[in-house]
Amino acid sequence: MRKHLPMAALLLAATCAIAQTPGQIVVTGAVPDEASKAALLVQVRALYGAERVVDQISIAQVALPPNWNGYVQKLISSNLKMISKGELKIDGTNVTVRGEVANEAQRQQIASDIATSLNPSYTVNNGLRVSAAEQNLLDETLARRIIEFDSGKATLTPSGQAILDEMAAALQKVKGKKVEVIGHTDNVGRRESNLALSQARAEAVRTYLAAKGISQDMVMVSGQGPDRPVADNTTAEGRTRNRRIEFRMAQ
Repeated sequence: MRKHLPMAALLLAATCAIAQTPGQIVVTGAVPDEASKAALLVQVRALYGAERVVDQISIAQVALPPNWNGYVQKLISSNLKMISKGELKIDGTNVTVRGEVANEAQRQQIASDIATSLNPSYTVNNGLRVSAAEQNLLDETLARRIIEFDSGKATLTPSGQAILDEMAAALQKVKGKKVEVIGHTDNVGRRESNLALSQARAEAVRTYLAAKGISQDMVMVSGQGPDRPVADNTTAEGRTRNRRIEFRMAQ
């Protein structure tokens, strides 16, 4: 009889982020004996709580790679709790992890920790992605408004300062994460001058935010000048939209 390698999969709290109620951890797949199943469930229940774990594991005639149970135990670690809407799939010596994490550092850390816990015969597929929730917070706070400066200068107007007061409050909610402040201009005038002006304006934003309690180490700045327009520079309205400050969660 031909034997097949096992698959064990964890579906991580798929409903929690949507309904904001405790989600389920569904454990599915096939293992060769009750001892392997029990060891797997004990670790998952210890990590997430027994009440959240749904057992859908079957016992079947499957072949295990050497020390497969031991490697699975290493994979079910606290790192998995950083992941939402996710899945960990162990299919023989192929490991795939999917889901959302808060930032790029977490995405790389989890994949690296998985790889270093396994021997070289295992293949790790990193399907993790950075959550859009924090970027949405910044976008919604800015709400397509233009942070205004005095004409041709890097001096914030009162209306520009008022918007940054709101942005400072939003940035307090993502403390510990890196944010990039990007300055943009229209295409009127020399490109070199516009690049310098956009950089100076981004730096002025960082300085203003620092006065509101946002660490300058948290904020990276860059000036893109006229190189990334979002509207047509042939109209006054378009040029106004292109003279903007952009906030991006650093990846």
